[in-house]
Formats: sequence, C-alpha cells, structure tokens
Amino acid sequence: MLEYALETELNRQGFAAVCGVDEAGRGPLCGPVFAAACILPIGLELEGLNDSKKLTPKKREKLFDEICAHAIAYSIAQASVEEIDEMNILEADLLAMRRAIDGLQIPADYALIDGNIARDFQIPAKAVIGGDAISPSIAAASILAKVARDRDCIELDRQYPQYGIAKHKGYGTKEHMNALRAYGPSPIHRKLFIRFLEKDGHA
Repeated sequence: MLEYALETELNRQGFAAVCGVDEAGRGPLCGPVFAAACILPIGLELEGLNDSKKLTPKKREKLFDEICAHAIAYSIAQASVEEIDEMNILEADLLAMRRAIDGLQIPADYALIDGNIARDFQIPAKAVIGGDAISPSIAAASILAKVARDRDCIELDRQYPQYGIAKHKGYGTKEHMNALRAYGPSPIHRKLFIRFLEKDGHA
C-alpha cells in the first residue's frame, strides 16, 4: 500500500490541497497527450492503487471509478496533436499538466509532478521521479490519465481502423509502422514522431 508521506509532510508545511499529477501518451506516434491531477483525502486506501503501468486494464478501469468517487477533486486534460507538433512533446506534456491542475473543482495549492521536471506551474510544484510508485496522489493521477487515453485510443481506432490503434494504443509497434507505410499518416499522427516516413519516401 502506498503511503501519504509526501502529502502529509506538505500538509504539515501548511499546504491544504496537494494534488498529484501525471501524464499518459508521451511516446505514441498518434493522438493527444493526456494528463490528470488528483487530490485525495489523506489516508484514503484504495486496494491495488499503484503505478498505472503495473496494473491490468481491468484493474485500472475499476480504480478509475473508485478514484472519481472518492477524490476530493480530479481533472483530466490533454494537449492536441497540433500542439505537440508545434511546441514538442515535453512542452505539450507540461501544458496538459497545467490544464489538468487548472481544471480541478477545488483549487490545489501544491502539485506533486511525476518525473524530473516541474516548471512554469501557477502553484508550488515538486518533481518526483518514479512518483507514481511512491505517492498515492500521483498514482491516482496516472490511472486517470492512462484510462482516459486508452478510451480515446478506442475512439481513434473507430475513426481510423486501418492502423490498429485499439490494440497497440498508438505506440510504434511493427504493426503500426507497417500500417503507416501502407496507408500513410492520418490527421491524428504526430508529424514530429513519424519522420521515418520521409526517409522511406512515404510522407
């Protein structure tokens, strides 16, 4: 069970609403990048709460509903494919995180950011490497972002069935790369991520 050590210490320092923040979808070749922010009641125990990558899709879906039901506040946001191409994935990632924090129903006064970069946020923020395996708030955010993105991939697959997005979730699998070479890129593909097509003469 993850412990609320970081959140509790920040509460002691006077921060009353600490949110965990994480993203999903930095690496795929297509689709928006998602981010979520979540404020949990200190001490809330959700069975199986952990880094979303360590959970089965079924368990993530179950926890998604439990987090939404018990969180003090949560928000899911995204940055578009166009924004990713315009500003690069890191900046788009941070933009989605800022949007998630801004979307909280109850404003946060401190943010715990999964990863090693925490800059340009409107509230005090700390980067926590491997945070989704340390902080319950970040783990909850990771699940919200991951499930939201997976659901979006199913919708994208309906729109562009030739790429198999529901199966590989947009990552650069052999199946996805072959489909890109066969059908060319779609409007949901990140131009910055598919430059290999130019070298192959497919773009």
